[in-house]
Amino acid sequence: MRFDRPARAARGVPIVPMIDILFIVLIFLIVSTTFKKPRSILPIELPTVNEIASTEVVDDRSILAVDKDGKITLDSLVVPDAQLLDAYLKAFLKENPGRKLELEADKQIPLEKLLQVWDALTRAGIPIKEVPARIRLPQSPADSSR
Repeated sequence: MRFDRPARAARGVPIVPMIDILFIVLIFLIVSTTFKKPRSILPIELPTVNEIASTEVVDDRSILAVDKDGKITLDSLVVPDAQLLDAYLKAFLKENPGRKLELEADKQIPLEKLLQVWDALTRAGIPIKEVPARIRLPQSPADSSR
């Protein structure tokens, strides 16, 4: 004797309606998201050391200076663009073999500009650890009148 068995309902998770719901949620998130503009770069203060007066010159070095506006000078030569600094440094080393550099940076220089200078030194073949850095403090009006 054969009895009719009721057909079993397929067990499982209905995928198509779930994909529809996820698609609607995704569209909602994309439309309702507000993008914030990046804030200004985090101000980082460079450490300084008080200079000790000395009459003895230990090492005669050329000055690579960067002011707060990003103007770069190599001794008295103005470098027009930070992208050209490595070419200027290579030419400087070719003309002055054995001459060492000293970095003189303004305390208010953006960190990005300082990193560009260090990258240019590296591209020119000058190890950063061989270029000591001095940080110039901003001059107060009383100091400039002297």
